[in-house]
Amino acid sequence: MTRRLRDVVLTPILVAWWLAWLPGDLLAAEWTASPGEPLQPLIDQADDGDRLKLPEGRYPGPLSIDRTLTLQGEPGAVIDGGGDGHAVMLEAPDIVLDGLTIENWGANLTDMDAGIFVEASATGSVIRDSRLTGPGFGIWLDAVAEVQVLDNVIRGDASLRSQDRGNGVHLFNVRDVTVAGNDIRHTRDGIYIDTSSQSLLRSNHMQALRYGVHYMYAHDNRLEGNTTRNTRTGYALMQSKRLEVIGNRSEDDRHYGILMNNITDSTLRGNHVTGVNQRRDAQGQGLVSGAEGKALFVYNAQYNRFEANRFAESDIGIHLTAGSEDNVLVGNAFVDNRQQVMYVATRAQEWSEKGRGNHWSDYLGWDLDGDGVGDMPFEPNDAMDRLLWRYPVARLLMHSPAVLALRWVQRQFPVFRPQGVKDSHPLMKEPDLNEPGLNQHNLGDTSA
Repeated sequence: MTRRLRDVVLTPILVAWWLAWLPGDLLAAEWTASPGEPLQPLIDQADDGDRLKLPEGRYPGPLSIDRTLTLQGEPGAVIDGGGDGHAVMLEAPDIVLDGLTIENWGANLTDMDAGIFVEASATGSVIRDSRLTGPGFGIWLDAVAEVQVLDNVIRGDASLRSQDRGNGVHLFNVRDVTVAGNDIRHTRDGIYIDTSSQSLLRSNHMQALRYGVHYMYAHDNRLEGNTTRNTRTGYALMQSKRLEVIGNRSEDDRHYGILMNNITDSTLRGNHVTGVNQRRDAQGQGLVSGAEGKALFVYNAQYNRFEANRFAESDIGIHLTAGSEDNVLVGNAFVDNRQQVMYVATRAQEWSEKGRGNHWSDYLGWDLDGDGVGDMPFEPNDAMDRLLWRYPVARLLMHSPAVLALRWVQRQFPVFRPQGVKDSHPLMKEPDLNEPGLNQHNLGDTSA
């Protein structure tokens, strides 16, 4: 015999069984906020899994989210942080913030004031498609795991000095975090990652900053397909191990495209650094003596592999110093830099591997057998270079007949040539560095 559902007696056990089999989204409630009204009471009424929709309008903050919710903002929905402290705090796992505009949080960097502050308890949360504008930190992830920060626009306060602004995205002691597709400008650093591991920074666009990306004591991380432009340093890699730096771009950064300080056992592959030049006067002279722009600066870094990178149109292509030895450089292109290599040490360095070296736009050798590899080694520096590095005032004599004569003697009698960088198998043509699968990006519009 068949009975209708309304005739069935639902015991507590049967109800619990039935609810357990229902999809979670059927049990979740959807709340709609009212513009101008506080959001915190709605958050406090909601249950785990509920969704809170924000129509166009302004909503007073700050907010503390201590349960698993989704906050979905419609175009024009703005959360006002109230000008002090954090605007939004995430304190529960698997929270989703989607399509929000967050403004007017605090500016106290000592207190880590942030537009969104993610506590360690907010593992698995997602922040996406949102816009944050304010003086402090944009998004701060604090000792949390498995968080995603995706496709957000973050703007700092350009009226403040760079050192008085917070970072766009700040990662402290995080693990397995993804920061991807974000557009960050006018903060202090774009992305700062400290004491963190197994995280991915991918396809972010960063402009008008101190450092685009800044690593400190961060091991086993991947930096892929990002773009920096008009920063003081594109990528500052410091005190870290086992980094994979793949397919990034630095365009018209000022001091350094990529700076490596005490980096070991890392790989740099498929990166393009172009136009790192110090500012010059109308006569083409540098405005600050000794402040050349360096496409790649390597300081006290060993056991790294540099492969298939392009360093071009900069004051210095690569500068190595302070024991930066035992690195492998192969298949790279050094193109139209004012000075290709500056190596401040006396130990011989061979920059080729298995009969293949790097491409040098100023190589004047030949290739009689047509195998694509030069028949003469390329040695970018001589004793005069070392003299000029030690005594910069002597640059006034760089093109004098005496200096030119000494350079000629060194070329004719290699016994007078000091130990330094040598590429025994220079490549005659610039290799194709567009490795399949690498994400290459251009910032396009430079407006804020």
